[in-house]
Amino acid sequence: MGEIIQRRQLAITGLVQGVGFRPFLWRLARRNRLAGWVQNGPGGVQVEVEGPAAALDAFLASMQAEAPPLARIDGITLRGVAVASRHEATGLEQAFVIRPSSTAGATQTGISPDVAPCEACLAEMHDPSDRRFRYPFLNCTNCGPRLTIQTGLPYDRPQTTLAGFEMCEACAREYADPADRRFHAQPIACPHCGPAVWYSEPGDAHGLAVCRSDAVHLSEHAITIARAALRAGAVLAVKGVGGFHLICDATNAGAVARLRARKHRPRKPFAVMVPDLASAAMLADVDDQSARFLEDASRPIVLLPKRHPPLLSLADTVAPESDFVGVMLPSSPLHGLLIECVGEPVRPLVVTSGNLSDEPIAHTNTDATSRLATLADGFVMHDRPIEVPCDDSVVRCVAGMPQPTRLGRGHAPTTLPLPDDGPCVLAVGGDLKGALCLALARQAIVGPHLGDLASPEAFTALTQSAEHLLALYGAQPSRIVADLHPGALSTAWARQFATARRVPLVQVQHHEAHAASLLCEHGLSLNTHEPVLVACFDGTGYGRDGTIQGGEFLLVHAGAIRRVAHLARFPLPGGEAALREPWRAALGFLSQLPTPSAPRPWPAPVKPASDDAIALVGRQAALGIASPQSTSMGRLFDAVASLTGLQHRISFEAEAAMQLEAAAVRAQPLSEPTPYAFDLPPETSPWPR
Repeated sequence: MGEIIQRRQLAITGLVQGVGFRPFLWRLARRNRLAGWVQNGPGGVQVEVEGPAAALDAFLASMQAEAPPLARIDGITLRGVAVASRHEATGLEQAFVIRPSSTAGATQTGISPDVAPCEACLAEMHDPSDRRFRYPFLNCTNCGPRLTIQTGLPYDRPQTTLAGFEMCEACAREYADPADRRFHAQPIACPHCGPAVWYSEPGDAHGLAVCRSDAVHLSEHAITIARAALRAGAVLAVKGVGGFHLICDATNAGAVARLRARKHRPRKPFAVMVPDLASAAMLADVDDQSARFLEDASRPIVLLPKRHPPLLSLADTVAPESDFVGVMLPSSPLHGLLIECVGEPVRPLVVTSGNLSDEPIAHTNTDATSRLATLADGFVMHDRPIEVPCDDSVVRCVAGMPQPTRLGRGHAPTTLPLPDDGPCVLAVGGDLKGALCLALARQAIVGPHLGDLASPEAFTALTQSAEHLLALYGAQPSRIVADLHPGALSTAWARQFATARRVPLVQVQHHEAHAASLLCEHGLSLNTHEPVLVACFDGTGYGRDGTIQGGEFLLVHAGAIRRVAHLARFPLPGGEAALREPWRAALGFLSQLPTPSAPRPWPAPVKPASDDAIALVGRQAALGIASPQSTSMGRLFDAVASLTGLQHRISFEAEAAMQLEAAAVRAQPLSEPTPYAFDLPPETSPWPR
């Protein structure tokens, strides 16, 4: 008697589109001699599979144990269904096939972040006998662009920015061959049918028709010119995966100085790109964990301790006054070709966002030639459109774990499961490091870093990002959530966006939002029955009492958040000016100490201003004139950095705190420490009474 044939229907959710999941299931079904079909849909991947029960069990077990490296299975719904009509010869449905995608239903599937080139593709790129030799846009199902080219769901070529590139016969064969690594690789391309790279000068009006006329050799010619320009000290605007970079020779002090002056970025450290891990270890201390972060498919910028002495030189102005350097490996084949060092010493490249400080990253050719014309000496362009601008991710290794400081290319969108069900909500972050988050179907989808919201261009980018995120998921938010601060730019944007969509605006206290997100990150619910104490150390957050908060302890219990402790209040003389001039925050702290006479905290030559100015601001703080109250931990770091003579004025956020951290790391214990000028009586407490 033959085995009893069963048919099972599976609905799979998670990160299962754009990661080679359907070809993987096709091969798995063939291996187990099963029939049926698989298709993408807005809810994830749908499967019907038919065969003997033992083979079906093996299929399911292998699906979870052997899933593609980029896939993440969040859930599987399984049910039995009626078997299909039989094939006369075998008694089985004849084959397992990949069906065209379905667009019916609510979107719940994850969207894959962009992925750096895999080893197989890199090997092809360096193989003179391969048809994709030195081609800057090669990819396969295991690597290549994802989010930045995606125009809709399900993830199929017509819903990417490659839709306008018709596959040549060779690419079409690979795309349709289940045994090929590029089976259903949506961004598939080659020099004969895919995007091309070209080089142009500022103001050069070379058109796309000219560029496409010799696509096979044009890219190599552009890269050759670009490499020569970089060696000569030029600053180039290079179109990457998620937007434009400004790039220059990191060993050329003049080039770095020109980039700083043009970008209006006087001291904030630049990241550098090196060709490989060995080169990174010549610049910085790279342990096993940091090496994994550098080589991760997301290719983030990794903050690493500088190597002393370095084996690879950098201009002193790349990361001035810092014990850390941001290092990245090439995030795309194009970047790899630009930095390759064949027959010459390794030459690191400064790689920074293609924008003026505080503006969003440029991501279209037209935008770049307009906004970056005064910043760049030349442009490395290509004609693969970027749908979603995405800046580089930045991570740091803390206690062996990656601590992201910026979620961008390779990490965005990040999807976190929500412990509680709730309405569809779109939330906008603060004015600095702006980002969007969409709560949908018990998941929080965190969009890419958008930068500071201090320019009209940033507002436009925020609107475009919100509309794309909602359209991609087919979401209709029932409310918009923003910060409680009445003067926040992000709140003003959220109010306009909510009014346009005729949904209510909900404002949430800054640190209560921090607490909620932290609980979500650790899988905890705001409705927890066990009390949870959350520490929120921050620079600026508008409190419900109108003060500037940032050194908070919040108790979360049974759906309520209560502020139970904080740093003692202190004045910030000059308000916003104290954020840019840490010495003002120092005088605010000192004004609260029980000292019998006016202190002289800064001996020459480290004092930040004239004696008259210091005395005036000190009286301002003591009298509370134009001195809003604060409990900010960030301002405490600023104050200590100023009192120790490290930083009195800052040019970018957290500069003083970074200097303080670097000094603390370098400091050696003193056998006879110098007494500090101010005594703190034992009864003095930072906690409120």
